[in-house]
Amino acid sequence: MKLENIAPITELKRDAASLIERACVQRSPIVITQNGRATAVLQDVASYEQDRQAFALLQLALQGEADIAAGRTVTRAEHKKRLAARLKARKPT
Repeated sequence: MKLENIAPITELKRDAASLIERACVQRSPIVITQNGRATAVLQDVASYEQDRQAFALLQLALQGEADIAAGRTVTRAEHKKRLAARLKARKPT
């Protein structure tokens, strides 16, 4: 972590607008310290949303790996058959 990406809580209290602008311009989180210890992170919304999407994709990949390891898989042909049945059931007659 770069030193300029760390700020004491007193700076946040004194000049929050400047820290927010810095986080937005740098698109990099700023660690807020209290009594010399990291206690919070200030991050711009765009970077936060990007991080959340990346985390969600990682969770899906990990779930997929767990499903494979547990044997919870189907063949492509079986999946296609199930999908066709579900689509057929949804169509109005």
